Parts: sequence; structure tokens; C-alpha cells
Amino acid sequence: MTAFRAMLARELRLALRGGGDVLTLVLFFIITGAIVPFAVGPDRELLARIAPGMVWIAAFLAMLLGLDRLFRPDHEDGSLILLRQAELPLSAVIAAKLITHWLVTALPLIIASPFLAMLLAMDEATFWRMLVSLAVGTPALAAFGAVGAAVTVSIRRGGLIAPILIAPLSIPVLIFGTGSISASQSSAALLFLAALSLMATALAPFVAALAISSGED
Repeated sequence: MTAFRAMLARELRLALRGGGDVLTLVLFFIITGAIVPFAVGPDRELLARIAPGMVWIAAFLAMLLGLDRLFRPDHEDGSLILLRQAELPLSAVIAAKLITHWLVTALPLIIASPFLAMLLAMDEATFWRMLVSLAVGTPALAAFGAVGAAVTVSIRRGGLIAPILIAPLSIPVLIFGTGSISASQSSAALLFLAALSLMATALAPFVAALAISSGED
């Protein structure tokens, strides 16, 4: 447990050094929502109707931006080989990276989501459902992203391929995430979303470790 905490602290320190990257993700998330009213017009009823889908599309696209930094810097400087030989299992190393990835990508988006709610003319009830939906569902997006980044880490220009691999896996998250914001099907969709997040975050470290080991060998 001590080694895992040390790894988690190391990953957080490294991630927070790139503070500008977090700001970029947040601005991208907000701007993606901000351009929607210009595209569909100032119809508040229409904006409120499409808001759940736009929130999840913006979150998905913003989280893709941070994927290339998940394993590639360690792969390029040789740290990933050393981490494979460390006492801590590679799956635990990846779990630490996954937690850090969620903290520096998804959590800032959740904190910034009130701005998006105002731009998309959300009412208060929809806003609170959106917050819960993002908190429950974004771990699944982070987990699928970790698997995609691990599969492509040893491939040249793999950062361009990872989103293509992740997109089909993320479709159920987007469906249930959007549904959990809608008042009519919120409870059931939220349960499915929670189940997806639990399953994805439990399995992703092992799948990603296997992918990295296979790619490096």
C-alpha cells in the first residue's frame, strides 16, 4: 500500500507540473458547449433538450485530449520499462495512473460544468443530474481511455489511433450518461452508468498492463 501511495503521489506531482494542460481541457470543454447556441440558434427549449447529449460529447472529446500523456512520456524516456520491473505490479502502477488521469482531466470538467449549464440553458434539476451523471460516468471514460492509450503506446503516432479504438467502447457510456441527465429515465440509466464505471475501472488496469507488456516485448 505504501508503494501504491508513493506511485500515486509521483503521478500527481508529474501531472500537476503541466497545469496549463488542465486549463486547456477545461477551456475546450466549455468552448465545445459555447459554440452550440451559435450552431442551433438561441432557442432555449431546443438548447435545454439537446444539453444532456452536448455535455457528454464535450466531456468525451475533452478527455481524449489528455490521453497521449498517460503512458507515452514514460514510454519515451524508458520509465515504463523500469516500472515493469518494479516491486509494485504493473496493474497497480496503471491503477495509480488511472486515478491521477481522472483527477486531472474529469474532475476539473465536473467543476467547470456550471458554466456549461448556463450556456446550455439548463434548469436547476437538470444541472444537479448532470453533476451526478458526470461524477458517476467519467471514471468509465478514463478507464477506456487508459486501455486505448496502453494498446497504442508502442505504436508510432498511436495518439491518433487511440480515439478510434476508444470511441466504440464509449458509446454505452454516452447513451446512459445522456439518459441519466434526462428526467424521464434518470434512475435506471444512472444505475447502468455506475455498473459500467465499476466494471471498466476494475478491469482496465489489468487489460492495460497486458497490452503494455505485449507491446514492449
